[in-house]
Amino acid sequence: MGKDVIIACDFSSREAVLQFLDKFSGEARKPYVKIGMELFYGAGPEIVREIKRRGHSIFLDLKLCDIPNTVKKSMAVLRDLDVDMTNLHAFGTIEMMKAAIEGLTRPDGTQPLLIAVTQLTSTSEQRMRDELLIDAPLPDVVMHYAQNAQAAGLDGVVCSPLESPVVHENCGAKFLTVTPGVRFSDGPDGDQARVTTPARARELGSDYIVVGRPITGADDPVAAYRKCCEEFLGIRQ
Repeated sequence: MGKDVIIACDFSSREAVLQFLDKFSGEARKPYVKIGMELFYGAGPEIVREIKRRGHSIFLDLKLCDIPNTVKKSMAVLRDLDVDMTNLHAFGTIEMMKAAIEGLTRPDGTQPLLIAVTQLTSTSEQRMRDELLIDAPLPDVVMHYAQNAQAAGLDGVVCSPLESPVVHENCGAKFLTVTPGVRFSDGPDGDQARVTTPARARELGSDYIVVGRPITGADDPVAAYRKCCEEFLGIRQ
């Protein structure tokens, strides 16, 4: 499992996302694509199949969280979409995460990568304390959720790049860190609270970075994607 740059395709329609991906038709490497709730709910499961047919790897980012039986049945539906990675919320408990694996596992024993969201990168420690009534330090919460995910048998977690080193230190180098909250040094942070650059994410040991608006909102999205790849992967497109 190698490192990669994942483009967060947070569009609301089939037409908008396909028009965006057409810009990358000449690229030697098809970008890894994140399909989130906005696009999935707007365009339906068929958009996953269509983007997959175009040769893109897909991270289906729906952040499931419900009672274990509901999550298990939902994952059983999602497994047939042939995505490469999907996720859930770690605070749904170890039992829920184990049920998710059961549902996601295909009859032949294979499954997409399954990762757990620890704390959203838009969440600051102050908000966590004031609004969620979680008094433990944010790094401790992230680490505890990561350890729960590992105990449940998941492949990794979604966390800030700033938290990648401690996750790898405690859960091992093979336990994946998929990290949003990545911005270019000369760009705005937007609604993210815990951010860093692609180059810094590489230094911190992120396995995958998820980049949205710095690429999708750029004047030249292909150039922005190439810049991410150069900074994070050390390769020129």
